[in-house]
Amino acid sequence: MSMKKVTLLILSFAAMAFGSSAFAGEPAHSYPPHVIPGSELRVLPRSPSGRQYQLHIGLPASYSKDPTRHYPVVYVTDGYWDFQKITAVEGVLFYDKLAPEFIVVGIGYPGENLDYNTMRLWELAPTTFPGRTAEESGHSAEFAQTIKNEIIPFVEKEYRVDPSFRVMSGSSMGGLFTLFMMFTYPDLFQGYVAASPAAAECNDWLFGFEDAFAKTGKPINARLFISGGGDEIPSFLYGSIRINSKIASHHYAGLTQQYRFMEGERHTTMQLDSYVRGLMFVFVPRAPETGPASKW
Repeated sequence: MSMKKVTLLILSFAAMAFGSSAFAGEPAHSYPPHVIPGSELRVLPRSPSGRQYQLHIGLPASYSKDPTRHYPVVYVTDGYWDFQKITAVEGVLFYDKLAPEFIVVGIGYPGENLDYNTMRLWELAPTTFPGRTAEESGHSAEFAQTIKNEIIPFVEKEYRVDPSFRVMSGSSMGGLFTLFMMFTYPDLFQGYVAASPAAAECNDWLFGFEDAFAKTGKPINARLFISGGGDEIPSFLYGSIRINSKIASHHYAGLTQQYRFMEGERHTTMQLDSYVRGLMFVFVPRAPETGPASKW
């Protein structure tokens, strides 16, 4: 058989398998995209600091069915990555009666093809990040103000929210910011989930910040969950262990605290389990059941 005939035979088989339009640079079929049920995107006006945020809103299954119900809210940083993780977790926890239904608010940015790794350092690093300028990082205080004065009021105006129970969460630099938020506005949230917080970043800056807060004698009436992965790079793991021990050593009035060591997990593989375990822990006061299931 000639090479020309072989080539034509291969092309005809490929056309049958993938559709002839695939050779014109177009997909053979057009399928609808997968959309997370009950989710919405809301873009906020620019904040006083000049930043613009997009909120990823996840509403629980009963939200549209029961217009009288109000729900606690879980806020999470890095919404472009972690919103989907927590919306998946919400249904699991509610099904097993380990948490009430809750609204998820992921905080991100509007636009396509954005450099999230660079952009997030502006608000998640509490001081100038190594290798970055003061214009590119170190603005956690402004971000905390935006959450307090703009994002939370917007969410509580637009959605049926129970303002008596808010949770702040995040992983890595988002976990660092979650702890920063706890020491900045200790009365704003009732639960904190810091998944593998990058506590040692910025030359241990957070440790001095926590010391200064401890000297004020203020209580922290909340539940705090911190985690670390056994196979993370040491700076992450030991940073999370150290900050957990440091916080515990100050015996804050009103604070209930848990640390979870996740054997065999790395910096991102431990995030899903951290959100499951962390939200289970912070929602204990609101959980329909605690402990082993009463029946199956």
